[in-house]
Amino acid sequence: MELYVKLDEILEARGWTRKKLAEETQLRPNVISEICNHQRTTYNREHIGRIAKVLGITDMNELFEFRD
Repeated sequence: MELYVKLDEILEARGWTRKKLAEETQLRPNVISEICNHQRTTYNREHIGRIAKVLGITDMNELFEFRD
């Protein structure tokens, strides 16, 4: 079982680009890209907090899920 980040799906549903999210969160574009492409094995809590705040996510189940 692995932790899956649904960030790309969330951005698509809201009509946001990765670039816009990077600008709004003040995170580097490569950080957003690595999260969206599932290239990270650990996630910085501050980064996740910024992303959640900007996107109005209050339930982490909106952003993460377990997949087989």
